[in-house]
Amino acid sequence: MATALYVYFFRRDLIQTRLDDAFSYSFGVASIVYLLIGSARAFTLIPSTYLVLAGIPFFPPVPLFILTLIGILVSSAIIYWFAESLHIHELVQRGRHKGQYERLRNVMERHELPIIVGWSFFPLAPTDLICYVCGVMEVNFPKFLLGVALGEGTICAIYIFLGGHLLQFLNIT
Repeated sequence: MATALYVYFFRRDLIQTRLDDAFSYSFGVASIVYLLIGSARAFTLIPSTYLVLAGIPFFPPVPLFILTLIGILVSSAIIYWFAESLHIHELVQRGRHKGQYERLRNVMERHELPIIVGWSFFPLAPTDLICYVCGVMEVNFPKFLLGVALGEGTICAIYIFLGGHLLQFLNIT
């Protein structure tokens, strides 16, 4: 990660022309690749923030936002639907975190949507974890996706639109 950041900020000329050529060749291909990577994120549990930051210099803001949000929703749905097959909740229920799990379950049952939105928005909380919890607790799927879309959509919009303008202002992109 440190090497990638160094190259991006201080030696961009090393990769800029190659990446520009690759992305200008076909916006459609670049969009499909970005969407596939965003959707496959569910299998890696890598935060979507890294993908968004990598996409800012290469995609216009609106398409980047749409592609990012679609990728997040697909990735979140994958985690939701496969949550029970991982059986992690069984370990938590039997282990020393049983009390915390029950408290979370009680709070989630009363305030599902606000918790999902808030958790998805908060940059330091892994959204994949709330997707897993919602899948195990069988939260209403449309409500779950709405919460993730609102929370992640807001934070990604801030990253993409405000971050893109900040990079332009600092003459980094």
